[in-house]
Amino acid sequence: MILAPRDHGGNLEQARAIYGGEDWIDLSTGINRVPYRVPLISHAAFTALPTHAAMQGLMRAAAFAYETTAPMVALQGAQAAIQLVPLLRPIGLARVVGPTYNEHAATLRAMGWSVQEVVTLDELRGADIAVVVNPNNPDGRHWTRAALLALRGQVGLLVVDESFADPVPTESLACAAGSDGLLVLRSFGKFYGLAGLRLGFALGSPSDIARLKDLSGPWPVSGPAIEVASLALQDTAWAATTIKRLAGEAVRMDALCADLGWKALGGTLLFRLYDTPDAQQAQDHLARAHIWSRIFPYSQSWIRLGLPGNEAEWARMAALTRA
Repeated sequence: MILAPRDHGGNLEQARAIYGGEDWIDLSTGINRVPYRVPLISHAAFTALPTHAAMQGLMRAAAFAYETTAPMVALQGAQAAIQLVPLLRPIGLARVVGPTYNEHAATLRAMGWSVQEVVTLDELRGADIAVVVNPNNPDGRHWTRAALLALRGQVGLLVVDESFADPVPTESLACAAGSDGLLVLRSFGKFYGLAGLRLGFALGSPSDIARLKDLSGPWPVSGPAIEVASLALQDTAWAATTIKRLAGEAVRMDALCADLGWKALGGTLLFRLYDTPDAQQAQDHLARAHIWSRIFPYSQSWIRLGLPGNEAEWARMAALTRA
């Protein structure tokens, strides 16, 4: 079976092919454009296989950052976990709260699952696998811990994708992971701005994490990723400063887009979502200034923007409001 291409941000090659030029600001993803400063990486991280001790250090750092004692596995991004989730239960019925990140439904379908997109948490009940992205991408909807935990026992496996939860740690279910029926996914690359390292985590019951470890093999993440993340995940000062900066910049972006006549619909501290008269025209307007954005095949009015990384980028965005 040949599946339709999956629509994603980060596709600057498409932007360059259509509009030309090289001096692009990529706001089509939710990746922090002020990344964690990469430390000096050891030669051995590139030349030797990752050691058990190094991996254990990474897991301790992740447990510290996510405030959890749950069993955990490191993988090549949250995406790697998404690819493996369909293998954790016998093929059956999956329900996904949407619209949301399309890889959840697409991956389940590719593995033979029957997939239904629903709107509310109540509609998840009875599913063999139920998926919630919290906070949600692209609209930033979020659900309380209590509301999500109430689903345990009502679904076979509740998968909560927290790829954008770093700026709102009080909403995370990481502290509740570890029991049967709940799997929490975390992304390292988005908040820390280092998506190219390809690192994420899954937290869950001992049996589910053991299965994911078996499926992911003996060296699921790279030596450089282990070294960088082991430091970054414990840098609470950097995280606090970054959350404060992002909160201010989200307000700043909303104000700029209001000047363009766009209505703020929500988002997270890593991306904002707007309602426009015409999403394609809005994207074209930005693209002529070599600012790339994200629009969606299921909406003719929604446009999503990440946040600029420095004052020069903010100035280019602001100039569009005066054009």
